[in-house]
Formats: sequence, C-alpha cells, structure tokens
Amino acid sequence: MPKVKTHKGARKRFKVTAKGKVFHAKAGRRHLLTGKPSKRMRRLRKKGQISGEQAKTITSLLGE
Repeated sequence: MPKVKTHKGARKRFKVTAKGKVFHAKAGRRHLLTGKPSKRMRRLRKKGQISGEQAKTITSLLGE
C-alpha cells in the first residue's frame, strides 16, 4: 500500500490538535478591516472548530 499524500491546500487551511480536533481560521479578516467593530475582530481572532463528518474528511486529506 503506498503512502497517503498530504493535500497541500488542506494543510495550509487546517490544523489538527494532539487530541484530533480540527481547527480553521475564521473568514472576514483579510481586507476592509477599518469598518469592522473591534468586538467582531476579537471574535474573528479565535479559531473555529470543525466537527462531525467534515472533520473526518479533513483528517483523511491531511493523511492522519
């Protein structure tokens, strides 16, 4: 059986913790930042967690 290659696009977008949780960066922090309230920017700073079937798909893309 050959090695499973890591999906490079998924590797750049997602991080898997030691316990296997999958996290992603939240959208809306790239441009037009001056018009967004600081409260919203604080919320967007945190990582979003992916759960369920999507997490399984992402971990398989990452070769874990």
